[in-house]
Amino acid sequence: MKYYSLNRSCPESNFENAVRKGLAPDRGLYYPKTINKLSNSFFNEIESLSNLEIAYRGIEQFVGLEIPKNELKSIIEETINFDFPLERIENSISTLELFHGPTMAFKDVGARFMARCLRHFNKNTKNEITVLVATSGDTGGAVANGFYGVDGIKVVILYPKGKVSQIQEKQLTTLGKNITAFEVNGTFDDCQDMVKRAFLDNEISSSKELTSANSINIARWLPQMFYFMFAYKKLKQINKQIVFSVPSGNFGNICAGMIAQQLGFPFKKFVASNNANDVVIRYLNSNFYNPKPTIQTISNAMDVGNPSNFTRIMEIYENDYNKIKSNLCGFSFSDNQTKNAITDVYKNTGYVMDPHAAIGFLGCKEYLKTDSSVHTVFLETAHYAKFLDTVEPIIKKKIELPMQIKSVFNKNKVAFQIENYIDFKENLMTL
Repeated sequence: MKYYSLNRSCPESNFENAVRKGLAPDRGLYYPKTINKLSNSFFNEIESLSNLEIAYRGIEQFVGLEIPKNELKSIIEETINFDFPLERIENSISTLELFHGPTMAFKDVGARFMARCLRHFNKNTKNEITVLVATSGDTGGAVANGFYGVDGIKVVILYPKGKVSQIQEKQLTTLGKNITAFEVNGTFDDCQDMVKRAFLDNEISSSKELTSANSINIARWLPQMFYFMFAYKKLKQINKQIVFSVPSGNFGNICAGMIAQQLGFPFKKFVASNNANDVVIRYLNSNFYNPKPTIQTISNAMDVGNPSNFTRIMEIYENDYNKIKSNLCGFSFSDNQTKNAITDVYKNTGYVMDPHAAIGFLGCKEYLKTDSSVHTVFLETAHYAKFLDTVEPIIKKKIELPMQIKSVFNKNKVAFQIENYIDFKENLMTL
């Protein structure tokens, strides 16, 4: 498989190089040159296939021959060795739980897959790789856990001070070893800008081999299509078209679902469910893309003012506004609406949603007002226990911490305090 830069001013890349570099030399995101639909026989037999086989069939063309078949299957098996339950909330609404991995967030899938790909590519070299990642919440913990202890790889995580939950912070600042955290006095967009600037800094790149573990990296982004595939397997027999409502921040998750659709999965539509950071919703309503500064909300992992993966969505639909509108709609919801949704669902069903899932649920409700013939699925992207300060007062109940969270809760935080890019660079160069 070849990948090209969406800035279209540098040579094509193979899978390994795209994973190792993260961004293309012209600073564009990599995108697959071809996407081949899966065979009819695959969809006819999908209910009899294991999750491992479904994921392998989905990802193999994007990896090509660069990782041998048995090794790739082993990587996938390690990546998805936990459950992806589908729970019915209302008659036409289900939730796909993506929090049963080691850090209890959907990003465990992409982080584990990328870490294992890099481990494979790096096993015959002594060159050290430095992985840079900006996080608005769950990415940092998932990447830290996925890469923890991997030889030849250092991980540097930037997160905005006071804008992630206490548990999210613990998950990315307490591991030590090859994981380093930088607490930035700013927003997620400031963190992401520092990462991008570091890639452009010749002084850094001349002394360190850098890659990114944000969803700009194809090995972090593409595996996220797995769980859309798993959901289809479970829902195939309901004989209704499927609409996914995806809580959206950097838009890698929803874009991965669209790639699954490009492979032939017959999803009817996607709903981008946003909090107050609604740049894509405003685009869908106006055909004008105008990023704005990040607004802090209780669904912090979605506090992104300029989502980098939206350029990939534009590419899927050939930058055609009408094509995008035909497959993507969107709604934004306030913190009060989010809290009310958590309250209502808990009172009516006993099911507890985290603030991000609540926005996905609201997206389902809004979509069903215009089309009641479909079955909607919202993604439950993180366990509600990661947001104790928000969820406990809403449901008025003490939340018992799962073992994955208990294991880090009492550990000591270790993080560099960063004010600006100069601070970051000085500290990075000493690692």
